[in-house]
Amino acid sequence: MDSDSASATPTNAQTQSVGSPNESNFNYTTEGKATILTPKKDEVFYNPIQQFNRDISTMSIIAYDQMRIEAINSKEKSASYKKRKLQGLTILESLAASGLRSCRYGLEIPRVHKIVANDMSAEAVTSIERNIEHNSLSGKVVANHGDAIKFMASTGQKFHIIDLDPYGTASPFIDSALQCVEDDGMLLVTCTDAAVLAGSGYPEKCFALYGGNNFGNSYINSESNHEVGIRLMLSSIAATAAKYKKAIEPMLSLSIDYYFRVWVRVKNSPIKVKNLASETMMAYGCHGCGNKHVQPFGLKKDGKFIYPKLASGLNDHCRYCDGTYTVAGPMYAGPLHNVDFIDRILDINHKADKDVYGTTERIKGMLTLAKSELPDVPFFENLNKVGALFKSAPISIDEYARAVGNLGYDVSLTHAKKNCIKSNIPWNLNLEIFKQWNKKQNEAYLETMEKRVEEGKELSEKLQVKVDKLKQDIYYSPNLNDKSPGANILKNDLVGNKSDGVEAVVIDFDTENEASKKVAKLRRVKMVRFQENPTKNWGPMARAK
Repeated sequence: MDSDSASATPTNAQTQSVGSPNESNFNYTTEGKATILTPKKDEVFYNPIQQFNRDISTMSIIAYDQMRIEAINSKEKSASYKKRKLQGLTILESLAASGLRSCRYGLEIPRVHKIVANDMSAEAVTSIERNIEHNSLSGKVVANHGDAIKFMASTGQKFHIIDLDPYGTASPFIDSALQCVEDDGMLLVTCTDAAVLAGSGYPEKCFALYGGNNFGNSYINSESNHEVGIRLMLSSIAATAAKYKKAIEPMLSLSIDYYFRVWVRVKNSPIKVKNLASETMMAYGCHGCGNKHVQPFGLKKDGKFIYPKLASGLNDHCRYCDGTYTVAGPMYAGPLHNVDFIDRILDINHKADKDVYGTTERIKGMLTLAKSELPDVPFFENLNKVGALFKSAPISIDEYARAVGNLGYDVSLTHAKKNCIKSNIPWNLNLEIFKQWNKKQNEAYLETMEKRVEEGKELSEKLQVKVDKLKQDIYYSPNLNDKSPGANILKNDLVGNKSDGVEAVVIDFDTENEASKKVAKLRRVKMVRFQENPTKNWGPMARAK
């Protein structure tokens, strides 16, 4: 059963009782161009929350087909070769539930030749067959009753697209899916076990399913775990593919609501498989301040493999806050997205009929942000959580972006979380930004207190003590424990010795620059970035029975 199905009665406005006497036990449910029949006494359920998943998946397959055709036409091959390769798409939905997704693919994707909608539930297959007939897709969409793993491992068919959208982990299906995907075909893989991939409660299960772990239960690293979850999925797929001399290219990798979804192109290429070590990494995350070190398993130089040295600067304790490290990985180390692929989906989305595709605004918002992400920065950080280390007022994204850009580094937003950013700035300079932001707030506070005194208002004993301490140490933060990570950072000289009270590095929070303008421009665009709760008690719901 896939995540298109859930054990809850549909509540969307497009669902109504069927009036026909022969179909009185069913509801009509319309989504996209498909209308399916769902039993009132559901065994196979419709999950309206997954419309975003289905909308973007449909558009992504159209975009993939565009790229496939262009690649074939650009090759110096015979006309017969091109004619054979240019035949319509073949698609396998391995866990099809009601068949809604397959019916939508059949009706909405222009160059589809054949879609196999498979499910191991006899009730599901009956539902699929009913919906194929209802949507006049007989011949184009074919129902198959079978275990997805056994079917994919044993079928002689090859598919351009294999869609894996299970309830929970997709890990058991990856090996067999790789057996029946065409060369240069694409896997669409969903994992709804975000609590395993990105949470801290199931480390043994995470390692067993994906061959690695995230950063654990550290408060400062909990946001980063959402990207680690994506990278663990990709690493698992890449390692499995490599056994069969296949290499992967992530086309799009998204953290969506309560699940992760990746689009991965698979290529038969023993040469590219040799890059797997250099595309795999361990990561060390400080529990105190969030400082991270990346350790690749291999390096490529002049086309040759080089055994890597220990990540520079890595000690038992963090040099900035004296915190300890957690080891995460192995995980995928390369870029998460293909910009050309995203641009094509955005173009298709822009031209799409909003009456058919109900989530176009969210697709635009999420993919625009994904496209903007720095490709060579492996993790994002939450500005509020880093600022909380110093118990200072929050820094805005715009002020932070100006500070980073004025130091000569780049910054981007992320699709995954609000108020989170990616930046290639070294961690000591990153902490210096927050340290000097704390100083700026303290200077503003002193100025306010001095005005009160000038106006003849007497300061309380508590306020006077604070003012005196700030005059002695402008970085002082009264709410910090002396042994806390923030206090340790404030004591440290992060960027070199200061002389005569002059900062070795001056942080400019006010002057705009190219990096900050880019971020500000994105933030001004009116976009739906994150899912709004469409129903009461909204969420992944329970597994269908």
